[in-house]
Amino acid sequence: MAKAASKNSKVKDAKAAAESKNWTKVIRAIRSPKTGAYTFKEQIVHKEKVKDFLAQK
Repeated sequence: MAKAASKNSKVKDAKAAAESKNWTKVIRAIRSPKTGAYTFKEQIVHKEKVKDFLAQK
């Protein structure tokens, strides 16, 4: 019975891993108009919305 329990937990982890591959961490550099220094905005977005995130100002 213990083998069946450990086998089921591996299936759940595989499903979670497959879902996590659809997300990407995106880092965008934003320059301050006053000082000229750069700050970075980080966000985790779905892989289909990466271009939309980078197009924002």
